[in-house]
Amino acid sequence: MVPPAIVRSGLFTGGCTALLACAALFCAPTTPAQALPSAPTAPTPAFTLDQAMAAALRNDPAYATAVATTGSARLDAAISRSNLLPNANAHGEYLFTQPNGLRNQAGQTGNQEAPRFIANNAIREYAAQILVNENLSFASVADYRRARALVAQSAADLESAHRDLISRTVALYFSVLSSADKVEVARRALDEAKAFDDLTQKLESRREIAHADVVKADLAFQQRQREFDDAMLAAEKARLDLGVLLFPDPRAPYTLAAPDPLASLPDQPSIEAAASHDNPDLRSALEALHAAHSEVLAARAGYFPALGFNYTYGIDAPQLAVNGPDRVRNLGYSASASIDFPLWDWFATHDKVRQSELRERAAQAILTNTQRQLIAQLDEFYHEARVATDQVASLRTSVDTARESLRLTRLRYSNGEALALEVVDAQSALVQAEAALADGILRGHVARANLQTLTGTL
Repeated sequence: MVPPAIVRSGLFTGGCTALLACAALFCAPTTPAQALPSAPTAPTPAFTLDQAMAAALRNDPAYATAVATTGSARLDAAISRSNLLPNANAHGEYLFTQPNGLRNQAGQTGNQEAPRFIANNAIREYAAQILVNENLSFASVADYRRARALVAQSAADLESAHRDLISRTVALYFSVLSSADKVEVARRALDEAKAFDDLTQKLESRREIAHADVVKADLAFQQRQREFDDAMLAAEKARLDLGVLLFPDPRAPYTLAAPDPLASLPDQPSIEAAASHDNPDLRSALEALHAAHSEVLAARAGYFPALGFNYTYGIDAPQLAVNGPDRVRNLGYSASASIDFPLWDWFATHDKVRQSELRERAAQAILTNTQRQLIAQLDEFYHEARVATDQVASLRTSVDTARESLRLTRLRYSNGEALALEVVDAQSALVQAEAALADGILRGHVARANLQTLTGTL
């Protein structure tokens, strides 16, 4: 019988040649069957915390927006600086005017055809010039200072966005690890509940316990099954949340490297000193105040005069040539200077000054509030990190105690000295202790990350 795979491949549609080839194939000496080599599977990427943070910086759209904002602010400062410097451009023009039939004494020779438009100098006029202009005012200088302050502010905002993203990535990273630990806790609790359920059924079959113990054990097993399902769901959600920052497809599989144990905290005065110098939120508020102060200066500059300078070099003549008739020199230059005094603008400048002063007071209030928040957050994060670090050891002791309590309660129950309810309570106590340990480790890492984002050491 011909294998169906060969029929589907179309070998029999080629005529006799295909039939002969198939016969030769079936008549050839057979060899032991060999398994086809399986396609190599791509290894599951393993991420350390540093690699996860680097991937988050590449993929997070909010951080990319902060980078673009900082770059735009730098370009605004460059544009503002260019407004303070002389600019040059080339000018070329040809102008033809219809003559009016008369002649006048103007022009290079003192005798030329008069144009019909009195604003024009000649029938034909050529211009090929280089124009250099410079405009100076106190407002342009203040605008440049404001642009530079905004650059510093955007740089501080970028650093703040960087640290916020790092803190969020650290929280997601350890949330994935914590959720995986909770899955293992739930799995062990489920196995323990299943074993106890089997034990009660076995003892009931030998008429050594009442059926009520079987009911309690079965209810505990069902509860542990629901807790295991919830733990699996929470772990998958945590993996997807972190996967959004790591991969184009957040469903891609990955593993995380085990973190380093929590190190001891440095003393609080050194942390406060680092936070006062390296905190980007404080720098951003300070630079925002500088920008507001420069805006006030720019508004007040409306009361002062503005200077203008112009230098023109080239040709503006009836001929597009260096020399005109009778060797008249067409190539030359002209220069001008101007000054404009503000006289009356219906109090527009006064209102701009008041408007900028209001923004300056608001920036001062923001800076003061940022300083207060920094002091409060620093104290809060430091104490939380210290308490979380200290509690991890206590939580590990609680887990060991709960595990030993469950073992002893199981032995007492097997000897008929304990109730089923005591075993179920001991199982619940162990589950709660192990879950609390996973939460405590997560809390310690997140609190340490929040503290490090304030000091700039992460």
